[in-house]
Amino acid sequence: MPIRSTHPHSARAARTASGLPVLATRLLPPLAALLLAACSSTPLPPWPAQSSGAPGAQPGRVVPRPLGSQPAMPQPQGAPVTQDEDGVTVTPLGATDAGQPPPVAEPATPRVSAVQAALDARYADPSVRYETPGLAAGRRAFTTNAELGQWLRQLAGARGSATHVQVLDFGRSQRGTPLQALVLTRAAGTDAAALDASQRPTVLLLGQQHGDEPASAEALLVLARELAPGGLLEPMLDALNVVIVPRANPDGAEAGQRLLADGSDLNRDHLALRSPEAQALARLVRNYRPIAIVDAHEYAVAGPFFEQFDALLRPDLMYAHATVPNQPEFMARAAREWYEQPMARALGTAGLTQDWYHAAGHSAVPRLDLGGIEADSARNVNGLKNAVSLMIASRGSDLDRQHLQRRVHTQVAALTSVLRSTIARAGDLESVRSYDVREAASQACRGQMTVRAQGTPLQRELLVLDPASAQERPLHLQADSPQQLRPLLSRARPCGYWLAPHAGAAVERLRMLGLQVLRVAEAGAVLADQYEPSGPGRGSQLQVTLRRNLMDVPASSYYVPLGQPLGNLAVAALEPDTDAGYLSLGVLNQLSDTARIMGNPSLIFEEMD
Repeated sequence: MPIRSTHPHSARAARTASGLPVLATRLLPPLAALLLAACSSTPLPPWPAQSSGAPGAQPGRVVPRPLGSQPAMPQPQGAPVTQDEDGVTVTPLGATDAGQPPPVAEPATPRVSAVQAALDARYADPSVRYETPGLAAGRRAFTTNAELGQWLRQLAGARGSATHVQVLDFGRSQRGTPLQALVLTRAAGTDAAALDASQRPTVLLLGQQHGDEPASAEALLVLARELAPGGLLEPMLDALNVVIVPRANPDGAEAGQRLLADGSDLNRDHLALRSPEAQALARLVRNYRPIAIVDAHEYAVAGPFFEQFDALLRPDLMYAHATVPNQPEFMARAAREWYEQPMARALGTAGLTQDWYHAAGHSAVPRLDLGGIEADSARNVNGLKNAVSLMIASRGSDLDRQHLQRRVHTQVAALTSVLRSTIARAGDLESVRSYDVREAASQACRGQMTVRAQGTPLQRELLVLDPASAQERPLHLQADSPQQLRPLLSRARPCGYWLAPHAGAAVERLRMLGLQVLRVAEAGAVLADQYEPSGPGRGSQLQVTLRRNLMDVPASSYYVPLGQPLGNLAVAALEPDTDAGYLSLGVLNQLSDTARIMGNPSLIFEEMD
């Protein structure tokens, strides 16, 4: 049925949440989360310095149950064992009779180098042992796709508590493997509407976008078990809902490769949504609307960084929140103060090192890369969805099974901290989201927006490990800080974007992301800025000029209003001179497929299915 619309927007009603005491885990010292009074969606109050506890809140505590012990290391037989000055175990050879040839020896076990011994000591296994199929003693393979599915189904089959657990087959990979999520909640049901009605915040935990980063999936299987009925973290579900995607790239995991089956990078496809994996994840986020999203990775210890700087990366964990132009300011601040800072303290208490994400830069001059600002990664795209969006990366994507228990331990400690932070800040988070939703919708037709940006230059002292000694040494490197962006190209914010009738692929992807798109029911005219090329190139190299005129709009074309909560996603996708935009990535075919609408259009629209 045709409807008349001049400035459409929509926003869900804000939710409130109250917390329960957070239980101690088997990993970290007991921490008590404070009870929060319910907060309504009102104008954003002064930035909270600390959460206020509800009367009578008491810290919770449980006694961790044993996880089993580490297998004892075999001791050398015969000759006495000593250690050299580097702490390396040495077994002396027995003396032989003079003039007699030495006996034929069994093949010697390779001697552990002093550097490796130092690394093993630095990254010692935790005092607990984690148990998943892929972490079994003597196992060479990581958890297979079949084992992962069986693990999730067994958890979903558990009974005897108020917790509901369901496996979601939310899509298929390029090779037809099910993409599976586990929903854990004490809401009335496990569908998105039930979780929303529970007035508890929802957290989405995402693992193994890159198939050669197995620790994230193993850690999420551990966390799923502990949140399920009978697990140590199950009481957290009195205060939040959790959706876990242990393995977003099952084809890559099966092949032991970083990329998807077609050779593309899933973590560069969260705006263009060209792969079925990215499309399925976008629909999952759209439907469940989590307040916090964590994308768990592993990073290579050596790799390009070693080749460029002759040094090994050091932290047990690196982290970064979304760093993308036009991101809601308060959600970025919430990520820093309410999530990253408590996570750093929790990791430090557990004896684990941490730092902001860093890697070797890609320029000819040696530089440090502190994280991208393009709207293509899960971290940055989800940061434009009015949610706290974090990326964590434990060390070791190039270590195979070396230090695997510690890598999983690091991930579990960081992810548990995220759950605690969500409970402790539930009311504050919903207030911030409510404010950001209204602010994003109100910016249509006014002010400026950033099309291209650059980080602020800085010099960073970085502690690395010397590959010859495994000792720490400092590096001083130039970098651009993605946390402090400088606009390179700004434009007036339009009221919305027009899309040509044949731009159905772009429309479909925008709707998967959660954007409202309207179809023009009757031809009309609108005031528009049309793009015209002023030079060659694509993406950020494309040069365009804007020509304002009264543009005829045909029926069956489309209008994407910016007066909606996810309007900044439309900016990222539809401005043509960005590297991650739909024109540069081929979702739109030509520059004339879109235009900027500079006044509220008086058009007749029809709702889309």
